Amino acid sequence: MKRPTIAATMLIGALAVSGARADGNPARGAQVYRVCVACHALEPDLHLTGPSLAGLWMRPAGQAEGYARYSDALRDAGFFWDAAALDAWLIDPAAMIPGTSMTFPGIADASARDDLIAFLERAGQPGGPERLIEGDVMPAVYLRGQAPESVRDAPAQARVVAARHCSDGYTIETEDGAQSVYWEKNIRLKIDSTETGPPPGVGVILGAGMHGDRYSLIFGSLADLKRLVSESCENQ
Repeated sequence: MKRPTIAATMLIGALAVSGARADGNPARGAQVYRVCVACHALEPDLHLTGPSLAGLWMRPAGQAEGYARYSDALRDAGFFWDAAALDAWLIDPAAMIPGTSMTFPGIADASARDDLIAFLERAGQPGGPERLIEGDVMPAVYLRGQAPESVRDAPAQARVVAARHCSDGYTIETEDGAQSVYWEKNIRLKIDSTETGPPPGVGVILGAGMHGDRYSLIFGSLADLKRLVSESCENQ
């Protein structure tokens, strides 16, 4: 007989003390869900920092199609997401599954967990988010969470055709022919290979807050980043 994993053994103990019930208030749970919006979406196949929660209810832990960034501990845990499992998880993910990559401190209030679980039971089923939106239980923005806006149709002044690194700066040339020089520490190189990323062959530069001097330079693939970014001090 196959021996249970350490994660599964920890889970059995966590579930034994959780006493979870799916009898919370989903409307109140929608308010608690605000702490989840930064990392999760409810739209199917829309994975952010964490996996999409669409289809969550009774889904095997560590298994969301198209999401490949699970920790080994959660992928091998061997349980399904139901009320009891969610309650134990929401108390303290790291205590339930040592080695998880989810950096969430947990929710100590049992009634708040019950409410959130009741919300997730409905939102995590096919068509659930749409019904909750129609019933004014949750705002429509929860569907996509904090998914980035598409930059596929960025204007020419934001479409990058070359980025040359020299000394401690980048000279960035955009499709409209303009060239601007940025301090290297104010430029973050990023890849967005999803449908919201740049079209093939160009990058996109976007302001990234702070004091108006930070920027994200986004590429649709690693190949585009390697092709468009070079180390060159020519003409400088």
